[in-house]
Amino acid sequence: MANSINTNYGAQIALQNLNATNKALETTQNRVNTGQKVSSAKDNGAIWAVAQTLRADMGALDAVQNSIQRGRSVVDVGLAAGDTIMAALSEMKALAVAIEAGTAAGEDTTAYETDMTALAAEITAAHGAAKFDDVNAFAVSTGGVRTGLDSASTVDLGVAYADPALTSASTADDVQAAIDGLATVMQELGTQSKTLDRQLTFNTKLQDAMETGIGNLVDADLAKESARLTALQTKQQLGVQALSIANQSSSMLLGLFR
Repeated sequence: MANSINTNYGAQIALQNLNATNKALETTQNRVNTGQKVSSAKDNGAIWAVAQTLRADMGALDAVQNSIQRGRSVVDVGLAAGDTIMAALSEMKALAVAIEAGTAAGEDTTAYETDMTALAAEITAAHGAAKFDDVNAFAVSTGGVRTGLDSASTVDLGVAYADPALTSASTADDVQAAIDGLATVMQELGTQSKTLDRQLTFNTKLQDAMETGIGNLVDADLAKESARLTALQTKQQLGVQALSIANQSSSMLLGLFR
């Protein structure tokens, strides 16, 4: 190639290589600073879009977890109220049997009847207090709990259970019928509690898997990037020197005219 003071081909090549090195160095420094190999759509649009979708799903799962925890609280309140009612019913059955036996023997059963009335009031109070966040555990709430990202992923909450409305005149058979009914209700509430616990565990694991998946897609290998950063910095310095040498080639032509 002819020597020319108008066109310095060597300097052009050196500058192109230096610019490419600077661009690669900028990319590597950004990865080191952010810890991500894909931190914006311009790095890799497809992977960035997938990561954003997964992040949105993770945020939605936080709301789902809150819904499940709220539902579990409702069920826990129902179970607590049911335990209180069951204890009162068990005591009432003993009193009812005592009243029936005493009545047959001509005994005064007033004290037993007073206790029966007090226990019936306790049952009514516990039944009415079985609420959390204004949701009654003893009434069915259709679709009361969101358990997944799909809008169809819902679980009905609570079990229909009316106050047995026992009185001092209730027989042992009446109380036993109330006990049997409450046992069924408690069984269903227990099943709901286990279902919500399992769903809560599943969603937690799902969030962890999503977070790991996002990391696999966008996180940078910092050990690798550190080695690359050192190499590019060295290459940059060599590029500057190469450009400096190439720029001196034009001034060398002056020696031909001395």
